[in-house]
Amino acid sequence: MITPHTSAFWRATLALCLGSFMVFANLYVTQPLLPMIAEHFAVSALQSSASFTITTFTLGVSLLFYGPLSDAMGRKGIMLFTMCGITATTLMLAFAIDYQSLLILRAVQGFFLAGLPAIAVAYMSDEFNADALMLAVGIYISGNSLGGIGGRLLGGFLGENFGLAGTFEFMALLSLLLTMAFFWLLPPSVHFSPKPLRLKPMLAQMGAHLANKRLLLSYLIGGLSFFIFVNQYSFITFVLKDAPYQLSAQFIGMLFLTYLSGTYASAISGKLGKRFSQPVCMMAGTVIIIFGSGITLLPSLYAIILGLLINAFGFFLTHSTASSWVSLNAQGGKASASSLYLTFYYIGASTGGIYLNVFWQQGHWSGVVLGSWLMLLVVLCLGYWLKKIGHSVKSKTS
Repeated sequence: MITPHTSAFWRATLALCLGSFMVFANLYVTQPLLPMIAEHFAVSALQSSASFTITTFTLGVSLLFYGPLSDAMGRKGIMLFTMCGITATTLMLAFAIDYQSLLILRAVQGFFLAGLPAIAVAYMSDEFNADALMLAVGIYISGNSLGGIGGRLLGGFLGENFGLAGTFEFMALLSLLLTMAFFWLLPPSVHFSPKPLRLKPMLAQMGAHLANKRLLLSYLIGGLSFFIFVNQYSFITFVLKDAPYQLSAQFIGMLFLTYLSGTYASAISGKLGKRFSQPVCMMAGTVIIIFGSGITLLPSLYAIILGLLINAFGFFLTHSTASSWVSLNAQGGKASASSLYLTFYYIGASTGGIYLNVFWQQGHWSGVVLGSWLMLLVVLCLGYWLKKIGHSVKSKTS
């Protein structure tokens, strides 16, 4: 088994972090480009946001299949195959002749993007000992967040200076280099034991997870929180592109640095969850998003940035504690329980734009905030319900 701080540990961890950076950079690269996509293809704000949401949808659905598939066929080969698929679809995006072609390619890309996130932790569980696994997972998750931030920053900078085609060409080249580094750095699986691919037990296990109220409520909390949070960023790009702000794509991309407050929230979520209970942390995170969304209504760029910083802190507090709650409360099949959580999470991202667009059409950004508040109140109620269930379980076992 790979032990901490050895050469094999750093090679494997670096490989997975580079792969993770590539995946999430390609996923989020279009988000700061939405106004540019709308203008280039002459489509509405909702239609342009579909170039992001359709990818999160196919990614979320595909997550359910890669885990069991890798249990039967192995880890490294599937991850490499999907990374090659990401590179190819990114290059093809540079030559998309119309918006429909762009959407089809982004949908196919979502299928490939799911491969590494669904398998990476399973690879580490196979090859790393317990101490190395705890350390490596934390580093790997930081690669996820850096990929999301990096992709948005690259999208804004490249889009402003090289246009849509140039952005996708650069991302394809970067993806190719990262795939080659991944292939060279990641040690082959040594301790992997194939398991037969059995659909019926897999579906039965997922059904059991959905029947578990403690899991189902956390799935809904995570999914509906992301439903609002990530799509707020899509609509705020249109606000900042127009008067009185008139920011370029490059500066809109820098807006996603506000995610860094969420990185801090994730880091302290474990301590807060132990002190106040995880359902209380989910409720607190939701209240923080409600407050931050209200701050963005003030007619100031600084207020918008502050509001988004507050929102990111609140969302990642909710997301981190909900994700951890799933792992702690799954009764067997923790990997499939976590996959279901991520499926709700990404399907939430892919559908929230449709919901918020109704409010955008009626009241622009003020409408988006109102729609956000309504859904976040639902999330708050779900958190309270989960808190009551948690207490009832503790009282029965005490």
